[in-house]
Amino acid sequence: MYRNQYDTDVTTYSPAGRLHQVEYAMEAVKQGSAAVGLRSDEIVVLASLKRRTNELASYQQKVFKIDEHCGIAVSGLIADARVLRKYMINECLNHKFVYDTPAQVGRVVLKLSDKSQVYTQKSEKRPYGVGLLVAGYDKTGPHLYQTVPSGNYFEYIAQAMGARSQSAKTYLEKYYEEFDEMKLDDLVHHALMSLKGSSRDEKLTSRNVTVAYVGKDLPFTILENDDVKPYVLKVNGGNDDSDNDNDNDNDNDNSEDAAGAGGDDDDDNDMDVDK
Repeated sequence: MYRNQYDTDVTTYSPAGRLHQVEYAMEAVKQGSAAVGLRSDEIVVLASLKRRTNELASYQQKVFKIDEHCGIAVSGLIADARVLRKYMINECLNHKFVYDTPAQVGRVVLKLSDKSQVYTQKSEKRPYGVGLLVAGYDKTGPHLYQTVPSGNYFEYIAQAMGARSQSAKTYLEKYYEEFDEMKLDDLVHHALMSLKGSSRDEKLTSRNVTVAYVGKDLPFTILENDDVKPYVLKVNGGNDDSDNDNDNDNDNDNSEDAAGAGGDDDDDNDMDVDK
């Protein structure tokens, strides 16, 4: 998309009736790393790919806990996601303080979408550039919602968003009719299998994947690193490339120790390291 005279603020309509800044925010969601969600009759599962800016950086958090009965997976601008996460936490706390019961997931999503919509009609504001998959379990059962920057929200049996998410959607459309009676382990397996096609050239590892679940008698729980490793091994046929990364790190450390033990006999090698 290119800048034009109709995208200087969010309240300016183009001749075609489009709000370009809202469309830019929607595009930010499409550029974020993929996230998927699916539910059965009693459990909701979220899974997300994590990114890092370079090999020296840690992976960015993509799944957040809101309350004991709900949480979110995000795609887009993480800074905006943290603002919305704080808003949702406050809404859940206020509802629990006043009514002494957990907030219904649908009502929290409705308030969140209303907040997002307000930011599409004030010229001094900008739309939130993040999409959310909201998973929760309340007295009406399990729920999976998707919110978008325009203020719309939808409830799904299974959904994917983010970069290259079409591959995940195709997988979910193929198997969604089987989800109703599935147990937790099977749902997690399908969530990771759907992500596998969206991971581009990078393989799924216990480092770059986050899984979360919530359900009947199951509080919202996030699985990362060693906790998610058994599921990743099953999807990859017993291989987890994060182990290879650790081995490479150890090999590099050993090589550096050996180079240090060799002394300063070779000035050319020192020049190569400096470069």
